Amino acid sequence: MTADVAVSLSMLVGIVALCEVARRLLTRALTDTGLSVYAVELVSTFQLCCCTHELKLLSEVGGIEPRLALTLTYLGAVVHGLTFSGAIGNPSGALEHAYHARLSGGCALRRIACQFTAAAAARAAVPVMWGVGLSGLHVRHKLLGYRCISPVHAPLSKAAAVELACAFVVQTAITRTRSVEEKYRVHAVAAVIATVVYAGGSVTGAVFNPALAFSTQFPCSGNSFLDYCLVYWLGPLLGMMSSVLLFDKLVPLMSRNSPSPHLPLDTKKRT
Repeated sequence: MTADVAVSLSMLVGIVALCEVARRLLTRALTDTGLSVYAVELVSTFQLCCCTHELKLLSEVGGIEPRLALTLTYLGAVVHGLTFSGAIGNPSGALEHAYHARLSGGCALRRIACQFTAAAAARAAVPVMWGVGLSGLHVRHKLLGYRCISPVHAPLSKAAAVELACAFVVQTAITRTRSVEEKYRVHAVAAVIATVVYAGGSVTGAVFNPALAFSTQFPCSGNSFLDYCLVYWLGPLLGMMSSVLLFDKLVPLMSRNSPSPHLPLDTKKRT
């Protein structure tokens, strides 16, 4: 088991290193074309999906301890946060950026297209990597035909609610820490992600990312495509929207309607 974990960790490091090289080369090559942001989005989402495939294999097939799985989830989130170079890697996040006018609608849609393209590419590439047979875990998974079982272990309505709640919490953490220095912010968001995975992982896998779910969860047997769309696409989208509406509309409205603590409640003139 220790050898399998070591091989998987080496594979994760290799994926991140290769993607980082690709990001830098593509950024330099496409600097004057305006396409570098989409290239970075492709590579970064590919990195996210490939790493998640490997972590999912370690957790579900390799049977590593939950504490180690959560530690790797936290470390992975930190690494992705530090290396993404402006990529979003999440369709819900791209829509949130478009809503706040940080991206144009067309740019957000193109980024989403890049994210799903990268997710599909990762889903095709990972079995090829596993097919090399670098570890006993990979060999066993190959013998099983790379099969996976649906991680949805609850009625669809509850599963969608869990993904909604996960997306709400993570989006809120991302939004409320934007003013924090980046080197601290990535650790705060990563800690929230690890906590959310701990809380909701046993119900849905706690993916809260439509592109990532398309890569890692949709190929699994046990539920239909529409079931997965409800849980992993509609749930996270509603969770992101709920967070945005709460802090953009409801909280400011409540603040305006509440009395100022510096003013007396009785404003009538004394006689």
